[in-house]
Amino acid sequence: MSEQRTSEQQLRLEPITPGNFDTAIGIEVAPGQRRLVAPVVKSLAQAYVYPEAAWPRLIRDGDRAVGFLMAFLDIDWLDDGSRSDVRSGLWRLNIAADEQRRGYGAFAVRAVAEEIRRRGGSRLYATWEPGEDGPEEFYLRLGFRRTGEISGGQIVGVLDLDEAE
Repeated sequence: MSEQRTSEQQLRLEPITPGNFDTAIGIEVAPGQRRLVAPVVKSLAQAYVYPEAAWPRLIRDGDRAVGFLMAFLDIDWLDDGSRSDVRSGLWRLNIAADEQRRGYGAFAVRAVAEEIRRRGGSRLYATWEPGEDGPEEFYLRLGFRRTGEISGGQIVGVLDLDEAE
């Protein structure tokens, strides 16, 4: 499939509703990526359990659903009671297999960055699976840097929003 870019004017995020729930859970990444990211249905279950932190959204290009993202907003990263480290970032990013390499992932990261800035934040965190077939190059191209932390076996990266586009 050729690498075809989309017009940003048609891209938007949409809250998950009863009307688009089936569309959202129908988003599937490429078979080789399924071990790297949880399915949308698991993300929505987590959003239900953590409603104060989860920000799930369907990514649309015009009328087409092309992906799903879920941000986490203002969580205590350490959650150990000893000290506080409040963070926000990208929890999940699922771009439909046949919609990849068209700029939707970069749009999703920019949209989450905008929401974090709107809420007064200055950093966007993300985690990713290590390895050659993982998404690290995608995140590094967008300006993320490794923090040196590992969370749940995943690399933790951060994007300083004051320095980002």
